[in-house]
Amino acid sequence: MPIVPLSRIAAARSGDKGEGSNIGVLARSDAAYALLKEVLTEEVVGEHMSGINGGGVRRFEADNMRVLNFLLEDSLGGGGSASLRTDAQGKTHGLALLRMELSVPREVLDGTSE
Repeated sequence: MPIVPLSRIAAARSGDKGEGSNIGVLARSDAAYALLKEVLTEEVVGEHMSGINGGGVRRFEADNMRVLNFLLEDSLGGGGSASLRTDAQGKTHGLALLRMELSVPREVLDGTSE
């Protein structure tokens, strides 16, 4: 099974939510969404984002849009107006998650555009 960056099968959008940030992960196909629902857990995202997130991770599913939305509860160091972090609004957090590498079956890769 090929190991590829998450960006091969999904796109992302992120932003600030108080002291945390949210990352919406948009699957490029139904097959990619089914895989992501299985493998992209709160624990996996929490581990990948542990360098910037000191709190928990919560996942919300929007099946009708093939979206998983993750809330990183303590990723902004006090929030946009109080934070001294380089990215105080969490705009780059989605890009950071898209760099995660996953084992993806060939049939899922074949069903998505690059």
